Amino acid sequence: MIMEPIVKPVVYASRCLGFDKCRYNGATIHDDFIKKLKPHVTYVTACPEVDIGLGIPRDPVRIVLKKGIRRLVQPATQRDVTELMKQRVKKILNGLPRIDGFMLKSRSPSCGIKDTKFFPKMEKSAALGKGAGFFGCAVIKRFPEYPIEDEGRIRNFRIREHFLTRLFTLARFRSIEKKIGALVAFHTIHKILFMMYNKKEMKTLSTLIANRDKMPVLKVFEQYQVHLFTALLKPPRSTTCINVFTREFGYFSKYLTQKEKKFFLDSLQRYHLREIPLSTVLSIISTWKARFNGISSAQQVLFQPYPEDMILCYGVL
Repeated sequence: MIMEPIVKPVVYASRCLGFDKCRYNGATIHDDFIKKLKPHVTYVTACPEVDIGLGIPRDPVRIVLKKGIRRLVQPATQRDVTELMKQRVKKILNGLPRIDGFMLKSRSPSCGIKDTKFFPKMEKSAALGKGAGFFGCAVIKRFPEYPIEDEGRIRNFRIREHFLTRLFTLARFRSIEKKIGALVAFHTIHKILFMMYNKKEMKTLSTLIANRDKMPVLKVFEQYQVHLFTALLKPPRSTTCINVFTREFGYFSKYLTQKEKKFFLDSLQRYHLREIPLSTVLSIISTWKARFNGISSAQQVLFQPYPEDMILCYGVL
């Protein structure tokens, strides 16, 4: 149901997430999600801490707030490596190829995106709070509209589904020819997905496709990309998803047994209560589409927005 040939997103990943033994203790993180995603993407990796010469293994670094300013320090050696890290971060980001998303190391003083601890001093002390690491913060500022996650948060199935949907949709968009016909084809098979995520932006995207203002093609693509990023920025609301599912259910209802209908309606309720993921409900509808070929809406990316084998990857609420 997805566009062919299948496009491989380009994903920046922290190198310690199964790519190299570059953790501060000389270890690596064996992550199931990173491993399972590997056949479907092209990874670009780096370790900012190793790149600034801290070595493997190395004494840990931490973020210290000095007069409200963040400093990256190494307590065991009393080194302040803030400027070295800033320079390296800038070099890494400036040297990146066309990227579709990021998978970073949680809680890392360099790569963390939300849960890196900040401390009041170099010596042992209680944390003041949490936030992004030096590299993670720079990524968020440079690529605010892109999918950015860490290996901890991605275990939540709602976060994972949102990340994967955005990642592969953006990669598909990047791959299409800069021709209106190609853009129309892309929009057509993504229309229900966009409707579920953000109906207002979906309408804007449709208006851009019509191009009533006779803009140059490249300008249309530029504007379309801006609104595409906005449309996918937040996960879809469960009520909107249920409306879409209910409409699809209507196409098949007269062909289903009472038990099948009850099972689906019960699944909708469980989805609403966050007991099962979005992909479970979509899978049910997909089986109907296979059984009753030609019924329902046209083939839509919504029913398989990313590789099927990623649907069954681990997950918790």
